[in-house]
Amino acid sequence: MNARAPTSLSEIKIDLATIRAAHARIRPHIHRTPVLSSPALDDTVDARLFFKCENLQRVAAFKARGACNAVLSLSAAEAGQGVVTHSSGNHGAALAWAARSRGIRAWIVMPSNAAQVKQDAVNGFGGTIRFCEPTVAAREAACAAVESETGATLVHPYNDWRVIAGQGTAALELLEDEPELDVIIAPVGGGGLLSGTAIAAKGLRPSIKVYGAEPAGADDAYRSLHEGRIIPQTDPHTIADGLRSSLGDKTFAVLRSTVDQVEIASEEAIVRAMRLLWEKLKMIVEPSSAVPLAMLLERKISVNKLRVGIILSGGNVDLGHLPWQT
Repeated sequence: MNARAPTSLSEIKIDLATIRAAHARIRPHIHRTPVLSSPALDDTVDARLFFKCENLQRVAAFKARGACNAVLSLSAAEAGQGVVTHSSGNHGAALAWAARSRGIRAWIVMPSNAAQVKQDAVNGFGGTIRFCEPTVAAREAACAAVESETGATLVHPYNDWRVIAGQGTAALELLEDEPELDVIIAPVGGGGLLSGTAIAAKGLRPSIKVYGAEPAGADDAYRSLHEGRIIPQTDPHTIADGLRSSLGDKTFAVLRSTVDQVEIASEEAIVRAMRLLWEKLKMIVEPSSAVPLAMLLERKISVNKLRVGIILSGGNVDLGHLPWQT
């Protein structure tokens, strides 16, 4: 998928006020997750690190924020028809949870090879699964079929302003708790979290640097920003399974206009960072959450002596198949 380069911020349809409104809307339904630090991790990268622990969020991922904001933003008539999305992971569970909270139906299109633990999460929150072949085209076709059959509203996993605004509330809370941050880093897959983070952070603190962290084996955002157009993610190879999506036109517009830089991390650094977070911060995080720290371990950006906020995006991990197990 290609997208023309944005010419101005007018293409971005949300701002800090939108994110504040989203926060007010979802606050009764989500956790205000803690911000933790570790002197040992600080010493490892020669900076002060502040970790926003979205692994402790509802459904164990930041995705609860965007899904909740999207569902609560629906009119009564729209809500009555339910919601639909395609997801092989956290967004599907988050949307099913948010829909159940409002008492409406949720259809989740999942690839036929989706992990059983992901299917169980969607079923556990009352979502109705529709299986499809594991291709982007099949996912989109299945979503369109559900929309046609039911009248359900599509809630895209990341390329949706309501979702992006909800994701931005994590950075809003982080900067309320730590207002003197110099840098904030979020992982980037489809770009919803990084987009919301950048809009919130730059709105609150214009001088702050906002960076995206991406696996080297799924580096479409890195390449897209360098090329000035969306380069689709066609064959990702990374343990960070939450970061295998391609950017959308909305998230690309935000990243290109607002994010200072996207950098990549190797698989070896991701595994090392994940283990360090388990050992030093005592946090169970999934590989995607470890990518920002991995980027710092490989010195991809300079943060010497700075105050750095990092969003730990989620904690859904198969404890029977940890990457350092032999």
